[in-house]
Amino acid sequence: MTDNTKPATGFEEGLKGASETVAEFREEKSLVKKIQHWLHQTPSAVPMIVLVISVLVFALLSENFFRATTMSTILQQIAIVGIIGCAQTIVILTAGIDLSVGAIAVFSSVLMGQLTFRFGIPAPLAIVMGLALGTAMGALNGYLISRLKLPPFIVTLGTWQIFLSSNYIFSKNETIRSQDIAEAAPALQFWGNAIQPGGVKVLYAVFLLIVLVAVMAYVLRHTAWGRHVYAVGDDAEAAKLAGVQTNKILLQVYALAGFFCAIAGWVMIGRFGSVSPTASTGVLGNIQSITAVVIGGISLFGGRGSIVGMFFGALIVGVFEMGLRLVGTDPQWTFFLIGVLIIFAVAVDQWIRKVSS
Repeated sequence: MTDNTKPATGFEEGLKGASETVAEFREEKSLVKKIQHWLHQTPSAVPMIVLVISVLVFALLSENFFRATTMSTILQQIAIVGIIGCAQTIVILTAGIDLSVGAIAVFSSVLMGQLTFRFGIPAPLAIVMGLALGTAMGALNGYLISRLKLPPFIVTLGTWQIFLSSNYIFSKNETIRSQDIAEAAPALQFWGNAIQPGGVKVLYAVFLLIVLVAVMAYVLRHTAWGRHVYAVGDDAEAAKLAGVQTNKILLQVYALAGFFCAIAGWVMIGRFGSVSPTASTGVLGNIQSITAVVIGGISLFGGRGSIVGMFFGALIVGVFEMGLRLVGTDPQWTFFLIGVLIIFAVAVDQWIRKVSS
């Protein structure tokens, strides 16, 4: 019997009739894996869930908690920390950290006050100069980190002490009284003004915080600059190979952080009425902002998180402080529970990061 099959004369001809099915590897995900993946895609989900549970628990424990006046008070209390948290968020997203945010905020407020009262500069111009100088302080951090390649922790630890001591030296430890500001420079206290819908007092500073969070949420998620910030935090070397100007991004991030801190300094004057070089924000502002960022689900390793999560994190701290006060618990429990939340947030972040590993 004769075999009429002809040998293939080429590679393409030899493939005729072969199966075109591509090998597939399917992994059935468990419920836990699906939740883990969802949390990885939605970093603000955990703080949002914690916030809702916290509000419900304190509403059950205290009948006065779930009221409009209470919610308004919480928002007023977190206004300054939330704005400084915006600064800390963009820095940590680049895998950095800024320990000088509180000092920049206080020094900026002192500059605005002293330029107005000691040097006779009109308040609006003094505010602009204070915002510019705060931006310059942040840019100095960015230059030392991006150009000289110094570690962010060391740089900002040093500048925190430099800015804070400069604040004391420049102000001569003098506090500008609220009455004097109200009479001679009311523009400095602008963010302390309020509207009262339904008799509930809401400071302008609260609306400013919400607008800043909304704008930065859009910028970080829907602009090229925002994607570059995440890329630098995820892997700076890979971002550089992809064409991202990492040094420029870092300089811009720290300068913008300084600008936000200067805004927070302006808000401090309105919130407290006076200009005080010894304001606690100068020492505690960095810790408070990092706390809001960590509880808000933003990874300290950079490249993952949401500024909305930071807002939720600040709210959680505010809810705990107000809730425990209304329940009549020892205030020290606030620090204890916030410490637990910080450790919990970092543990959850490590667990969620396993999705991408």
